[in-house]
Amino acid sequence: MNVQATRDANDRDAGVVEEICQLLTKPSPQSFFLFAGAGSGKTRTLVEVLRILTGIVEHESGQELARALRLFGRSIRVITYTKNAVAVINGRLGNNDLVNVSTIHAFCWELIAGYNDDIRDALISLKSKKLEEDKLESAAKAKGTSKTDLARHEEMMTDIESYRSTTIFRYHPDRNTYGSGALQHTQVLDVTAWLLLSRPALQKILRDRHPIILIDESQDTMKGILDSLIELSKPSERGLTLGLLGDHRQRIYMDGHADLPSQVPEDWAKPELQMNHRSQQRIVTLINKIWEAKLQGRTQKPTGVKQHHRSEKTGGTVRIFVGNASLSSEDKVIKEQWCAGQMVSHTSDSAWSTNGYQLLALEHKLVATRGSFLSVYTAMDLIDPNAAAPVGSGENKGPAAVRFLLEGLLLLTECADSDGKINEFLATEVLRQTGAIERLPDNIEMRRVRSAETLDAISKCIAATKNRDATVAEVLAPILELNLFEVDSRLSDAFDDKSPPPPPPVPRKEKETIEARMRRGWCRLFSSPWGELKRYKRYLNGESELATHQVVKGSEFKHVMVVMDDSDAGGFLISYDKLFGAKELSPADKSNVESGKETTVDRSLRLLYVTCSRAQESLALVLWAVDPIGAIASIKGSKWFSENEIELIS
Repeated sequence: MNVQATRDANDRDAGVVEEICQLLTKPSPQSFFLFAGAGSGKTRTLVEVLRILTGIVEHESGQELARALRLFGRSIRVITYTKNAVAVINGRLGNNDLVNVSTIHAFCWELIAGYNDDIRDALISLKSKKLEEDKLESAAKAKGTSKTDLARHEEMMTDIESYRSTTIFRYHPDRNTYGSGALQHTQVLDVTAWLLLSRPALQKILRDRHPIILIDESQDTMKGILDSLIELSKPSERGLTLGLLGDHRQRIYMDGHADLPSQVPEDWAKPELQMNHRSQQRIVTLINKIWEAKLQGRTQKPTGVKQHHRSEKTGGTVRIFVGNASLSSEDKVIKEQWCAGQMVSHTSDSAWSTNGYQLLALEHKLVATRGSFLSVYTAMDLIDPNAAAPVGSGENKGPAAVRFLLEGLLLLTECADSDGKINEFLATEVLRQTGAIERLPDNIEMRRVRSAETLDAISKCIAATKNRDATVAEVLAPILELNLFEVDSRLSDAFDDKSPPPPPPVPRKEKETIEARMRRGWCRLFSSPWGELKRYKRYLNGESELATHQVVKGSEFKHVMVVMDDSDAGGFLISYDKLFGAKELSPADKSNVESGKETTVDRSLRLLYVTCSRAQESLALVLWAVDPIGAIASIKGSKWFSENEIELIS
């Protein structure tokens, strides 16, 4: 291929930036949905559009829009999914006072903060509606409304009365807040969606501030918020232009629309990015085949743009390894290392022999099992399911109630050498950072006694960690007994409560109260091995060699291994045995297919697409199947892989 042809092939998306700019600068601006697949340069396209629309780049229509924005004190609002994505866009865009980039949570709170009466009305309305729906659902059951149902209804009514008596509501976009008037993340999104459709004054405020709103990763944006903004962008409403950027094939959260393209109004423009600049040809071909596949149990339409690889990226290596799911987790880890060794010979790349590849799993529980911190992860998920797992780039610090364990106590236990001798300088620094120094008495003699007690407590704490069988409770006890740190009252109260954990609810038959769930979580945490806590913290920080599809959202790696193991994942929403034909569809799956609802096959296929599309050069898929031979037969029939790309793990 000659140089001109190569350039033309690689630049097939070159006109998309100008197309979007024309849409937004017309006398009557037009909303749009930009389809931007994996590795298509979505962020680069977004930044180029913003540079033109704000007058940084020479462009007549863009400079006119920039002058108008500045004249009326307005700005373009960009909403994205994580703080890391905000930082990336701001970093590429530079200092620009005509663009306001934030997460969806920060955007919502900025819009509704301080409107306490309106927030109260929204919370009461939303909870009352949920209560009525729950009552109808409970009454329709074969055995009628149960005691558990009644207890849950009582909780909802208590919440409603609590809202009525709250005068000020509090929230922080980057962490959970607690106490009277504290709002959680999902509540802020729900309240904002409700108010946007119910309060004309708020609609006017939004239009006056941000006549153009661009939403990145729109496939994962909460349905309520997205629907409200789409409604406000209708031509009859005037004044608000909406741009959605994303790829419904990469939806990984349940909050987003199952089929976003079907929700886009017909009068919207639909520009497309067709290139995949990230991956080699073999990987691009595979992800195209994955999405186009006609599978039993699939209901989601294979809509979307077929991607093209860059003309110079004509290589790439793909293999799928299939093993028996009945092996122990320890044996599976050994076999996965064997798969990596096979990739060395297939690629002639030593990165596969030196852990120079990214290992991806499809479920947090699977990562916790492989990483040997399942007990602690399970406990954290019971205590606060919204904060137990990492959300990308180390943004999540874990449940707020256990923050002392994950930060202060872990640091304190590391202030000793291999013989257990305390490094008093390091320990003093930890005490200073955590505020414990300020809690020491002013009286010199009392301070001396307290310091000696503190040193003794730290010694006991560190000594406990030297026991391989030590539990979290055993390490924590000396510190809490001395009241050395100011810890969250929920942690200290739970530790003092010696009652046994309540029994877990019967799956799909009972709905557990929040209090019972959290009590089970605390009991599980205190009895968990201490060593698991450090491994869990590394996972939260993004320092583990393991990651899930949520954590690597938007990331790319030269070499990727994807581990698929339904037995260790322990969930029911995803099943790779069903996807690869090693297991029959359940009656629920068949019912969902008949009614056109999303199935486990739909979800599994999407997450497989996301993880495979992270790879640049080589990709290894490891499937632990209940029926390996049957799975291999099904894989061969799919035509996703050639014969020499399929290997049985012996």
